[in-house]
Amino acid sequence: MEYKDYYQILGVARDASPENIKQAFRKLARKYHPDVNKAADAEARFKDINEAYEVLKDPEKRSAYDQLGANWQNAAQFQQHTGQEGGKAYTFHSSAGGQDFSEFFEALFGQAAGRDSAFSGIHAGGKFSLRGEDQRVTVSISLEDAFRGSKQSLRLNRPVEDAQGRVTMQPQQLNVMIPKGIVEGQRIRLEGQGLPGQGGAEAGDLYLEVRFAPHPLFRAEKRTIHLDLPVAPWEAALGATVTVPTLDGKVQLKIPANSQNGRKLRLKGKGLSTAKSEGDQIVTLKVVLPEAHTEEQQAIYRSMAEKMAFNPRTELGV
Repeated sequence: MEYKDYYQILGVARDASPENIKQAFRKLARKYHPDVNKAADAEARFKDINEAYEVLKDPEKRSAYDQLGANWQNAAQFQQHTGQEGGKAYTFHSSAGGQDFSEFFEALFGQAAGRDSAFSGIHAGGKFSLRGEDQRVTVSISLEDAFRGSKQSLRLNRPVEDAQGRVTMQPQQLNVMIPKGIVEGQRIRLEGQGLPGQGGAEAGDLYLEVRFAPHPLFRAEKRTIHLDLPVAPWEAALGATVTVPTLDGKVQLKIPANSQNGRKLRLKGKGLSTAKSEGDQIVTLKVVLPEAHTEEQQAIYRSMAEKMAFNPRTELGV
């Protein structure tokens, strides 16, 4: 009985990731789908592709397949008697019936499993079907929309299947609800809005990955909103109450006396909040020195230098 190299069948390396294996399977399954490919060997190739994926997508089956290697015949003989490998029984579930695995597969994992199982994506009666692929699209929203939640109208080029089963890309408009307090990188799942399935199978899902558009004032770090706030030297030194912008409108912020440049103050609940998670706004003080152009303005600085005896380089030892 001929050894089947499942990695070679899918065209992937032996250390391929599960995601790469899945992508290779879908690509080949679509190419050799008997409803699409009318070549004489298309159905046989399709079965081999499904069989390879049945094993390599499952960590335990893949591990067993990798471990057997050149000794698969001896191990298979043992499994035919025990129905197990390494103490683990293999059971394959599918909605299909009556579809045979190859002799190699049955010898490797057990005759009973082969008889009672079928490839995922093959229905009883020999009708082939394949669930549509999921799609991922990045969408850019404003911080204000993330803060409050909003309804977005998106125009995307999406796959559409015509009456003859041909898939073409056509512009479509989708109305999407952006939940309040969504964070950057979070995904929104739109069920059934991905690539159409084949043979009557369900469509895949569309995942919208959220990115924030650049903002002139704020920047987001998960649920925390950051703002750099310019303050005058006397506001930092003497303390003051100043107006501060937030995504929820303007608020009053008290600056403690003797605040240094870079001090951080917290506005609780002014970040990206949900019913279960609260985000804050962090205000970082940036002391801005006024320029001294006139003699009177320069005199003020000279007076400060004389009366305050302040050396900002003390910690440097100079």
